[in-house]
Amino acid sequence: MSTYKKEFGTGVQNAAGTLSGVIEGQLWYDSTAAAFKYQYPNLTTAGAWSTGNNMNTARYFLAGAGIQTSSLAIGGYTTTEVGNTESYDGNSWTEVNDLNQVRRNFAATGADNTSALMFGGITNPSTFTGETESWNGTSWTEVNDLNTSRYNLAGSGRNYTAALAFGGNVSPPRVANTESWNGTSWTEVNDLNTARDSLAGAGTDNTSGLAFGGITIPTARTGATESWNGTSWTEVNDLNSARGELGGAGIQTSALGFGGSIPPFTSNTEEWNGTSWTETTNMSTARILFASSGIQTAALAAGGTADGTTQSAATEEWLGAGQPIGAWSTGNDMNTARYNIGGIGIGTAALAVGGRGGSVPGDGSTNNELYNGTSWSEEGDINSARHSVMTSGTTSIGLIAGGEDTVRRALVESWNGTAWTEVADLNTARGEGGGSGANNTESLVFAGSTGPAIVGNTESWNGTSWTEVNDLNTSRYQTTSGLGKVYTTALLAGGRTPGPTYVANTESWNGTSWSELNDLNTARGFGAGQTGTSSSSFVAGGSIDPGFLANTELWNGASWSETSDLNTATSHAGGAAASTTSGVIFGGLHPGPSAVAATEEWSSSSNVVKTITTS
Repeated sequence: MSTYKKEFGTGVQNAAGTLSGVIEGQLWYDSTAAAFKYQYPNLTTAGAWSTGNNMNTARYFLAGAGIQTSSLAIGGYTTTEVGNTESYDGNSWTEVNDLNQVRRNFAATGADNTSALMFGGITNPSTFTGETESWNGTSWTEVNDLNTSRYNLAGSGRNYTAALAFGGNVSPPRVANTESWNGTSWTEVNDLNTARDSLAGAGTDNTSGLAFGGITIPTARTGATESWNGTSWTEVNDLNSARGELGGAGIQTSALGFGGSIPPFTSNTEEWNGTSWTETTNMSTARILFASSGIQTAALAAGGTADGTTQSAATEEWLGAGQPIGAWSTGNDMNTARYNIGGIGIGTAALAVGGRGGSVPGDGSTNNELYNGTSWSEEGDINSARHSVMTSGTTSIGLIAGGEDTVRRALVESWNGTAWTEVADLNTARGEGGGSGANNTESLVFAGSTGPAIVGNTESWNGTSWTEVNDLNTSRYQTTSGLGKVYTTALLAGGRTPGPTYVANTESWNGTSWSELNDLNTARGFGAGQTGTSSSSFVAGGSIDPGFLANTELWNGASWSETSDLNTATSHAGGAAASTTSGVIFGGLHPGPSAVAATEEWSSSSNVVKTITTS
């Protein structure tokens, strides 16, 4: 006979409250509450947008087809109409065969990057068309035209054998025309109730579709939503934000609408549940005229424009609600409140070095505290009081470089687990930069402020001396420190450039030079750094103008994604972690601002207790 223990590997135990040592998915009986309970993974209540790799060709007025991990970005406009087609595999874009007819302002549908249909649009010279092309995974083939040539139309369908085309502009006027594709030809069917162009669509085939948003006259945006049952359109509940030139993804009963022009441009994202629209997490960048594809829980936006003039190659990926998430929890305070702290180590074994403020006298501190995953203890002080040092290593073999007291310093100290020893100075005295490295004999220091200048200088440490190597692409200071435990594969994100301007730039070091990668979703300085590896890192908190952030972003080696916020907005804190699975941030400034001793611990897998009820 099957039992719970046999099926799930754990017995049903009794506990007066929460069962000690309970694991995810485990069932137990709470004798105090007289109820069965189980441990359940904490899931997102809202989705999030993250940055993906850029397309090869920046453009707007393009269209997309497919799903998030297998998509196409088709045609568009650079300085003229183009036929460029790029295929996305969930990580990067690859150039494939062009359209037969260059064009912009058209619609496209498709199941993935191996089967798609595109139709309508404006060709070069500026002539609107009904031409239709079919994609077989290798090349485009011209097939039968739409009955009504038009542009700024929308479409729905998951493959190239059954699709809908609706709305658009025939210059003038805007039209409500709807056509159904059967794999061979287009047939005119019942019109939309509201004539419009620059709308979005969702749907699986030519028997079920959704049309939403759009422009009815040059200055009038609409939130009108209509549902198609295979015969006619029915008006249903409107978008919360009326807009045109937006993106759409999903099916008739489960869709996503995002971006567009209200005006101004918007990053608003809304989810459709088959009955009504609900506002959810905004895109990272407000934009229009981009390629959109995917489903409600995994959508893609590529290209477009954020200012109406400049073509973009940027990609954003949407991950919907219901995904397992991590969480921040409050840990025990440090002994001494301070900010601009250096962080060394991992989440359960960290050093908080130097800093300023709170009870620390003067313009810098010699304080050095050790975190064991539970509490802080005072350890051997550094020799020279300072703040804003660059760090690397572990709690037994660490290194701090540079920093500030009344001026920027080139001082370097090495930690052996017990005491700090002064070693050879940096070539360039500086503070508020980044550091990376697994120990005190192989390290990297980069970026920072010399006082008069903001620098991108990078120096490599071999255990004896510092050597100047290739600079960052973007000079900056007030960075998120270094992200990486190996000095040949460092990562730097955010910071502040001359101006001063907070930036989202991310750069990766390969042992020889720096390369630009995908930006943070939120530009910031003074985020908690020295966390993770070049392929698994997080940035938490930081400063913007005005105010502090609680935002946390995770790095997967290719892009940043928003995750659970800190409990308290924090800037100028120290941080330590081995990867995105666990970490700690400590000290810093809270709104006020005031120096704090607070500690927050990160776990990438958090759980909630569910009670089983009966009716």
